[in-house]
Amino acid sequence: MIEIKAKQFNELSIDELYNLLQLRSEVFVVEQECVYQDVDGKDQKAIHIIGFKNGKIVAYTRAFKPGDYFENASIGRVVVAKNERQHKYGYDIMKASIKAIEDKFSETTIKLSAQTYLKKFYNNLGFKEVGEEYLEDGIPHIVMVREN
Repeated sequence: MIEIKAKQFNELSIDELYNLLQLRSEVFVVEQECVYQDVDGKDQKAIHIIGFKNGKIVAYTRAFKPGDYFENASIGRVVVAKNERQHKYGYDIMKASIKAIEDKFSETTIKLSAQTYLKKFYNNLGFKEVGEEYLEDGIPHIVMVREN
């Protein structure tokens, strides 16, 4: 079981910010061998949805109101620590992220850019593919939208 908190950028402690950036780097840069600019200047606008287990960040997303990333509300940087994936925390953190967007922005249409191999995961959360697959930072992606 994880404890999930949603925080604005200025509510993050220095340790939380460091640890969530470390997790993003571990997975997106090191594990996926993808050289890209993770610190993109958008974290300040995001709501950070953080999953804690025994005080350690093990799952994370960031969510945006319409217009701050895409034209719709959106979720990105969806990540679960490699050694915690067997617990299905991805579903917990995504459900919390969807709820945060609904509660904080009163939005029900949510867009994301999904790594193609995770289509089924996002389908299970109500997201549907839109358009064609494309490469983002050398990794196949597809736009997915959830409308409620």
